[in-house]
Amino acid sequence: MRSATAALWEKQDRHHGDRRRLFRAVETATNASTDLGLPDEGFDLLISLYAGLVSEHCTRHLRIGGQLLVNPSHGDAARASIDPRYELTGVILSRSHDYVVSNSALDTYLVPRRPTEVTVDLIKKTGRGIVYTKSPFAYMFTRID
Repeated sequence: MRSATAALWEKQDRHHGDRRRLFRAVETATNASTDLGLPDEGFDLLISLYAGLVSEHCTRHLRIGGQLLVNPSHGDAARASIDPRYELTGVILSRSHDYVVSNSALDTYLVPRRPTEVTVDLIKKTGRGIVYTKSPFAYMFTRID
């Protein structure tokens, strides 16, 4: 952890160690080997907004036909875009302080700004999303398999 981040955490940490304990708990909960006690295909919606690779660890809990709402910040949108179990079915756009769901011209989204082969290894190595030519607030994927 960078020293500036550590200093900010200390300043914001009202009860010494809370933030570190919270992140450790979340890391444990999102570990693919951790059994959360949730039913397979038991949910209609997964939300991954600034949350890491939720789709990698939790797709089994999403029913076929269910929705994954994801933004590109930590690579989860890129991960879902190359996962054959998902299909892009919409984008969430921010316009005039409102959100609009669009399913128009979806083939123009998820196009890397620079020629890049999007792979799971690349996403995990960089720990962040791909820079695309269009930047909606979020993407909506449907689980198809």
